[in-house]
Amino acid sequence: MKERAISVRLDGDAQAALQLLTSGGRSRSAAIREALVEAARRRDRTVLASEAAAVARDEADRKEMAEVAALMESLRAEG
Repeated sequence: MKERAISVRLDGDAQAALQLLTSGGRSRSAAIREALVEAARRRDRTVLASEAAAVARDEADRKEMAEVAALMESLRAEG
């Protein structure tokens, strides 16, 4: 994907966070890109955890998974 420049207005908290992220010599652009990617990854993990929790609460789904696991175990070759 082609890189694209954007403009952002930072509040005090965001300015402090950016200063912390760039204190080791990382450029502002690199720090912002990395922060965006990390935030997206955290969101993905949160969504997946929420979906997993919903599945875990679904008794019918858990019953079906147990039945499939039992069937697979019964079909497993001995040895």
